[in-house]
Amino acid sequence: MNPVISQLEAEIEEPDTTPPSPWKSQIEFGYQSSKGNDDSQSLNGRLEASYTAGQHRHTGEVKYYLAKDDGETDKDQLSLNLQSDYKISPDYYLYANFKGLNTKYSAYFNDYTFSGGLGYQVSNTETLLLEVEFGPGFRYQNPNLDEIDDDDLILPETVQEPIIRTNVRTSWKALSNLTLAGEVTVTAGHSNTRVDSEVSVTNNITEEIALKIAQSQQYLDRVPPGLSKTDSVFSINLLFSF
Repeated sequence: MNPVISQLEAEIEEPDTTPPSPWKSQIEFGYQSSKGNDDSQSLNGRLEASYTAGQHRHTGEVKYYLAKDDGETDKDQLSLNLQSDYKISPDYYLYANFKGLNTKYSAYFNDYTFSGGLGYQVSNTETLLLEVEFGPGFRYQNPNLDEIDDDDLILPETVQEPIIRTNVRTSWKALSNLTLAGEVTVTAGHSNTRVDSEVSVTNNITEEIALKIAQSQQYLDRVPPGLSKTDSVFSINLLFSF
């Protein structure tokens, strides 16, 4: 047999033994503009990176949202979420989490939480991921006073208090190119309770590019008069995975 042909056949039959990269990253970007009776523009972006090796998993996420109506800024929000997990059994893991929100269009300019506790993976398959986390922590909130008139009743105190954090995260791959996901985080303390939620639908166009539709909402049960307890963002974005 021709040695060149034999070598080619061996190369074709040899399986790919290259281990998958422990790094995964995503970039998400969306823009919307409307003209006519309503002159408004909005911009939102998200950057996420994760590293998984052995019993360790580290995740970082940055989100930014900017909205303008008739040339005036209507919303400007930056959020950061960092988490480290350590598996102690096939289903249980320990976690440490930091979440920060900076905006002048909500009840608080700065809203930071630190939390650590126990996580449980109810399901962790290629089709369905369902994780539940619970643990104590600490919260710092800097109140938003500039958005309230001087003669209005305000909540001027800076919040520094212990909290209890609960998080539920799920992702279901309904089809080979369609994923439904949702996450709810409840942060409860003496001063107020905050609920962050997001639901999304992701449709893969290629292996690296997808279309993502998401609805996120933040709720505070106690805010200064004149400010809404609920803050929502709806987005349609392109998602790039690496």
